[in-house]
Amino acid sequence: MNSYFDDFRMNLKFYREKCSFSQFDLAVQADCSNALIGNIEAGRVKPSFETIVKFSEALKIHPADLFLRETSKSKAEMRQQLKENIGKVIDDIVVN
Repeated sequence: MNSYFDDFRMNLKFYREKCSFSQFDLAVQADCSNALIGNIEAGRVKPSFETIVKFSEALKIHPADLFLRETSKSKAEMRQQLKENIGKVIDDIVVN
């Protein structure tokens, strides 16, 4: 069970750093304390669901990405690829 929390806290730090946010920057964006983020990343405190959603909004990612890194990215890429492929099929039908 703790591996989910370990994944979460490592992914939180990963996305925070990817956005070039300090712990303070994320705290401001997520309307929480700097200490809370430090304690979560250190594994001392577990966040509430509301806090997880605030983090994801501040980091501009889907909350699921904080548990499984880049989960939504692959879904977004799949959607884009489907749109492109469907567009080509529609163009072929209309032209022929």
